[in-house]
Amino acid sequence: MHQHKQKPKNKEERRVRANDRDYNEKFQYASNCIMTSKYNIITFLPVNLFEQFQEVANTYFLFLLILQLIPQISSLSWFTTIVPLALVLSITAVKDATDDYFRHKSDNQVNNRQSQVLIRGLLQNEKWMNVRVGDIIKLENNQFVAADLLLLSSSEPHGLCYIETAELDGETNMKVRQSVSVTSELGDQNNLASFDGEVVCEPPNNKLDRFCGTLYWRDKKYTLTNQNMLLRGCVLRNTEACYGLVIFAGPDTKLMQNSGRTKFKRTSIDRLMNTLVLWIFGFLVCMGVILAVGNAVWEREVGSLFQSYLPWDPPVDNFLFSAFLSFWSYVIILNTVVPISLYVSVEVIRLGHSYFINWDQQMFCSQCNTAAEARTTTLNEELGQVEYIFSDKTGTLTQNIMSFNKCSINGQTYGKYTHTHTLSGRFIRLDFTPFNPLADPNFCFYDDTLLESVKVGDSHTHEFFRLLSLCHTVMSEEKSEGELVYKAQSPDEGALVTAARNFGFVFRSRTPGTITTTEIGRPVTYTLLAILDFNNIRKRMSVIVRNPEGRIRLYCKGADTVLLERLHPCNQELMNITSDHLNEYAADGLRTLALAYRDLSEDEWEAWSESHRCADKATNCREDRLAAAYEEIEQDMMLLGATAIEDKLQEGVPETIAVLSLANIKIWVLTGDKQETAVNIGYSCKMLTDNMTEVFIIRGHTVQSVRQDFRSVSLEGQEGDGTGGEGGKQLQCPPPPPSNLMDNISGEFALVINGHSLAHALEADMEMEFVSTACACKAVICCRVTPLQKAQVVELIKKHKKAVTLAIGDGANDVSMIKSAHIGVGISGQEGIQAVLASDYSFSQFRFLQRLLLVHGRWSYLRMCRFLCYFFYKNFAFTMVHFWFGFFCGFSAQTVYDQYFITLYNIVYTSLPVLAMGIFDQDVPDQRSLEYPKLYEPGQLNLLFNKREFFICIAQGIYTSVVLFFVPCAVLSDATQSTGVPLADYQTFAVTTATALVIVVSVQIALDTGFWTVFNHVFVWGSLGSYFTIMFALHSQTLFKIFPNQFHFVGSAQSTLLQPVVWLTIALATAICIVPVLAFRFLKVDLKPQLSDTVRKHTQTQRFYH
Repeated sequence: MHQHKQKPKNKEERRVRANDRDYNEKFQYASNCIMTSKYNIITFLPVNLFEQFQEVANTYFLFLLILQLIPQISSLSWFTTIVPLALVLSITAVKDATDDYFRHKSDNQVNNRQSQVLIRGLLQNEKWMNVRVGDIIKLENNQFVAADLLLLSSSEPHGLCYIETAELDGETNMKVRQSVSVTSELGDQNNLASFDGEVVCEPPNNKLDRFCGTLYWRDKKYTLTNQNMLLRGCVLRNTEACYGLVIFAGPDTKLMQNSGRTKFKRTSIDRLMNTLVLWIFGFLVCMGVILAVGNAVWEREVGSLFQSYLPWDPPVDNFLFSAFLSFWSYVIILNTVVPISLYVSVEVIRLGHSYFINWDQQMFCSQCNTAAEARTTTLNEELGQVEYIFSDKTGTLTQNIMSFNKCSINGQTYGKYTHTHTLSGRFIRLDFTPFNPLADPNFCFYDDTLLESVKVGDSHTHEFFRLLSLCHTVMSEEKSEGELVYKAQSPDEGALVTAARNFGFVFRSRTPGTITTTEIGRPVTYTLLAILDFNNIRKRMSVIVRNPEGRIRLYCKGADTVLLERLHPCNQELMNITSDHLNEYAADGLRTLALAYRDLSEDEWEAWSESHRCADKATNCREDRLAAAYEEIEQDMMLLGATAIEDKLQEGVPETIAVLSLANIKIWVLTGDKQETAVNIGYSCKMLTDNMTEVFIIRGHTVQSVRQDFRSVSLEGQEGDGTGGEGGKQLQCPPPPPSNLMDNISGEFALVINGHSLAHALEADMEMEFVSTACACKAVICCRVTPLQKAQVVELIKKHKKAVTLAIGDGANDVSMIKSAHIGVGISGQEGIQAVLASDYSFSQFRFLQRLLLVHGRWSYLRMCRFLCYFFYKNFAFTMVHFWFGFFCGFSAQTVYDQYFITLYNIVYTSLPVLAMGIFDQDVPDQRSLEYPKLYEPGQLNLLFNKREFFICIAQGIYTSVVLFFVPCAVLSDATQSTGVPLADYQTFAVTTATALVIVVSVQIALDTGFWTVFNHVFVWGSLGSYFTIMFALHSQTLFKIFPNQFHFVGSAQSTLLQPVVWLTIALATAICIVPVLAFRFLKVDLKPQLSDTVRKHTQTQRFYH
C-alpha cells in the first residue's frame, strides 16, 4: 500500500488530484505497470534455487553432497548425489521458467496496451504501464479499462456508461455506471484539462462491490460510490466514449488486489509421506550409529592388529574418531532409503492424472463446449478419499435457467393447467402475439385465466405486473423496433421481467432518473426516485417511482420471510392465503418471491429522501446508515402476491447422488432457498427418500429451542420411531446426550436445518451436538444460509471429523465454501466464473462428479498408494544390502555396488517402470468402478497406504535385502569358475548382487502392475535391458583405457555373467524373494478376497465367455 508521506492519516485514505502529476507523485503511488512474474534473467537462478532449497529433502541432499566432497568420510564419488540432485533441480527449474515465461509474455502484452491520456490539454497515446494516478483517460467503445477510474463524463446522456465485468466476476450481463452530476457536464477536452478536483478515498482493497470516497471541487464535496467507478478489467460497452480519473493503478487496482495466491492445499498422503520420511531419516541415523559403534569396536579389537601395514589415514588418530567419520560415511551410503527422485516422481504422476481428467471425453459437455479441467495437480489422490460433499443447489443441482411457472395475485393462484388442451391431453402454450406484439416468443405459460385477468383490466393483476416491470436492475437493448434483449444480473430477475413483458407490461429502457415501459400498448415513463438495493442480508429490493400522474409509490419484492413481516396489519387474511400458496409452490420445488407496495405522500417522500441523502453522504458506517434508512421506508406495505419460478434439475443429478450415496459419501446441500423448496429438491434428486426412517427438521429461533430440537432428534433417533424435529415440543428438557449418542442409532435419517437455527448450531457450545447429529444422518439440507455460513459448516466438519471434504458450487456466493473445503469444484454455469476461478477442479454438469470421484479419484488414490509402496520397497531392498555388508567389511563404509550402479539405480534402472505403474495402473475398468460404488470405500478408510502398509513394504524390502546379500555371499564363498579360479571376489559379488536386485525388483513390479499398457512393457523390460547394456559398457576396456581412475570394474560383468553358478545364484535369490509374495497373494485372493478382486475376476470371466 503506497502511503502519504506528510500526513499520518494516510493509512486510512488516499488523496488524488486531477491533472497534477507532481502533487500525486509525492505519495509514491504505484504505477500502472503490473508484474505477475517472479523472476528475471538475473534473479532466476539464485531465487529459484533458494526456493527449491526451502524443500527439506533438497537441503538434505545438498548437505550429503557437501559431505561427499570430504575425502576422509566419502567412499562414494560426488556425482552419485549431484547427478540425481541436478536432474531434479533442473526439471523443476525448467517447469518454473516455462510458467514464468508465460507470465512475462502476458504482463508485456497487458502493459503495452495503448490508452489515450489527457496531457496538457491534448490526448496522447500512452502505454498502460506509463499511466499514472491522477491522469485523465479517454475510453472508447469495446475498450478495456486501463486502471480503476472515477467516471467523470460520458457521451451518453446523464453521464451514463455501460460496462461488462466478465474479467472481474465472470458475469456477462451489462452493468450501468454514472458519473457525479457536477462532472458529467465536463464533456470536452478543454474543460477536463482545467479540472482540478481532489478525491479523498479509501486505500487500495479487494472489495469489488464497494467504494467509499469524496470529491472536493470548487469548495463543495460530492459523495462517491461504486456506481461512479470503472474498474480495471471491465470493458466499455454500448457507449461511444467516456473520460475517467485514475484513482488506483497497477497492483493497487481491485483486479490485482483480488489476484492473491490461493491457500495451498496438501493431501493426507503428502502429510503422511512427510512423517514417514522423517521416520526414515531417524532410521538412517540409527543404522549409522549401529555401524559406527561396530566400527569403533572392530578398530579397537581387530583393526589395531593391522596398524603396522594398514595405518589409519590422517587425520584419524584413534578408534573413536574413526567411528565418528564412519557414521557420516554410512549416512552418505545409506541415504538412498529416501531418494530425491521420490518427490519428482510424485509430481510427474499427479501431472499425468490431471491430464487424464482434462482429456476425459465422458466429462466433456458438448452443449456448452466445456471440458473438465484439473486446475491443480496436487490433490488428485484425495479425490479418491472424499467422505463429505457440500453442494450448492441453484445452478449446481439445478440448471439455473428460470421459467415463470405460477403466481398468486390477491389471493388467487394462477399457473395450474386448465381445460385448454388438445384431445391428446397435451397442454397448449398460450400465444401472446395477438394480444401483445412485443411479447417474447420463447416464453411458456399455459393458464389462460391470468391472461384474461390482464385483458379485463383487473387492477391487482395490473399492479402485480407493473411491479415486475419496474422493480429490477435489468438492462434493455432494443436491437430493432420491438426486438428487445434483456440483460439481467440473475436468471430469476430476467424471468420475472420477461413474464411482465408477455402479460403486457413491457420494460423498454432506463436512465438514471427514469424507467420507460409500455403498459397494454401505451408508453409510460416513470420518474425513478430511488433504488433500494438487494443484498444477502436484506434479501429484498425496492424502487420508489413517481408515475405520470404524480403519485409516489414504493414497490418491493423479496424473500417471503423478510417481506411478510413488513406488511400493514390489514393484510393478515390475504397474507395467510398467500402463505399457503407460497408453501404449495415451494413443495413443488419452485423458487418463490413475495411482492408488495406502499403509497407515499409528498411529505413522507421528502422527509425520507433527506435522511437517505444524509446516509448516502456519510463517510463513517455508510452501509449501516443506508440499511437503516431502507428499513425505515420498507414498512406498512400492502401485499400484492407472490411469484413461483421453476429451476429444473440438471440431467443425471438423482442417479449421481444415488451412486455417490452407495459409495458411502454423505451429501449436504447448503442453499439460500426456503426450506420447502430445498426439501422438495431433496426428494426430486433422491437425497431424501420415502424409505428413510425419519426426516428431522430443526427450525428453532433461539439457542434454547435449537438445543431442545437437537436433543429431541437424538432421543428419537435412539427410539427409531420419532416424529421429526417437532418432537422437542413433547419432550421436556432431556439430559444432554453424550457426543457419540447418535453413533449408535440404526436406520436412515435426514436432517433439515434453517439458517437462523444454523447460526445458533455453529456456536462453540452447541457445535458438537450439531456435528454428531448431522454426521449420523445420511443427508443434510441447510436452508436460507449465507455464503459465510456455508464456509463455517465446511470448517466445522474439517475440525471435528478426520474426513476429506469436497465443496461444489457455481456462483460467487460459493467461493468461500469452495476455498474452505479440502477439494473445491466449480460448475461453469450461468453465474459467471468466480466459482471456477476459486476451484481446484471444474466442469459444467453435476453428474460428472461421480466420474471425477469414482473413476479418476479412485484410480489416482490406488496408483499413488501402489507407487509409494513399491518405491519404499525397492529402495530398502537396494540400500539395506550395504548395512549387512558392513558386518563383513570391518564397518569400513565400503559399498557393495559399483558407484555408477548406485547413481543410476533410481534415475534409470527403476524409475520408469514405477512411473508407468503410477500413471496408468488400474484394478478394474472405469465402467466397473461406476457399477460397484463400494469399490470407493478403501480410499475413505485409507486402507491402501498407511503406517501399517508402510511397515509391511519396509519389512518386505529388508527381507529382500537379506536374501540378496546372504544367498550370493553363501553360494559364491565356496564357488569356483570352470577353470578352478575361486568366485569369492568383491567384484563378482557386486555384479551378482546388483543383477539379482534389478531382476527381483523388475519381477516385483510386473506382479504389482494390474493393467498393462505398451508403456509398461517398454519401461519394465526396457529398464532391464538398459541395465545390462549400460553395465557391459561401463565395464568395457574402452572406457577403462580413457578413464583408468574412474572405471575400476573393467571386465567384471563379462567374466561374472558367463558363469552358470552366478545365474543359478540369481535365480535362487529371485525365487526366495518372489515365491513367498506370490503364495501370500494367491492365498489372500482365494481365502479373503477384496471386492476389487471379486469384480476383476467377474470381469475376466465375462471377457472369456464373450
